[in-house]
Amino acid sequence: MAKKILFINQEIVPYVPESDLSLMGKALPQAMQESGHEIRTFMPKWGNINERRGQLHEVIRLSGMNLIIDDTDHPLIIKVASIAQTRIQVYFIDNDDYFSKRQMTVDEKGQDYPDNGERAIFFARGVLETVKKLRWVPDIIHIQGWMGAVVPLYIKTAYHDEPSFADTKVVTSLFTKSLNSELGNNFKRCVEFRDATAELLNKYNDAFDFEELGKLAIDYSDGVIAAHKDINKELLKYAQDKNIPTLAYPGEDFRSAYEAFYEKI
Repeated sequence: MAKKILFINQEIVPYVPESDLSLMGKALPQAMQESGHEIRTFMPKWGNINERRGQLHEVIRLSGMNLIIDDTDHPLIIKVASIAQTRIQVYFIDNDDYFSKRQMTVDEKGQDYPDNGERAIFFARGVLETVKKLRWVPDIIHIQGWMGAVVPLYIKTAYHDEPSFADTKVVTSLFTKSLNSELGNNFKRCVEFRDATAELLNKYNDAFDFEELGKLAIDYSDGVIAAHKDINKELLKYAQDKNIPTLAYPGEDFRSAYEAFYEKI
């Protein structure tokens, strides 16, 4: 049965260099669109994206909102582009402080940005607020990459009463580790929004790293997929121990396995 699927991707080729994340960021939405599903795709507007070459342009009617994170206003800018040779439209979440003037998740010296946690929170809330404005109601939200790891928490708490997400199922894909340092000691405080309270995060370590982010995403997901053969086995076991439906790595011919998994959850 055709579904409405929202893909929240950390990376997508050709806008950023090839990696397991960016290749799957393009391949999965394309495969599902070709199978007849209705999709929307989001990613951060990383500072290394060439807007002219990628033909990005701002969507004025969706931009202009301010998101308050850690008592500071951050303007939300939405841009859009289409991937050549496909009919996939990509929405980009942009902000001067968090994205435009930066590299991706690491700086020029290869160090993780110390406010990556805030950037992930801004990205998550920016996507969800934009989907509301689009008046589009997804059946499935599929997260690919740790930048979207806060989304499952928000869907099940802060946004659970929103008509756009009331019946939405959330799937998290696990990839190999792509975050080397912790997210800073203000992450739990910054996550707070509506019903997403700091108390909900008490059971996690104060130092949020790749593994803790993975656990947070899993705890609020309806399904978990091993998107790579070399993922963190402990995170997959964590999901299985909680009786959350999981899909073992299906190999490169993933389309039918993913579609069946969407139906299952």
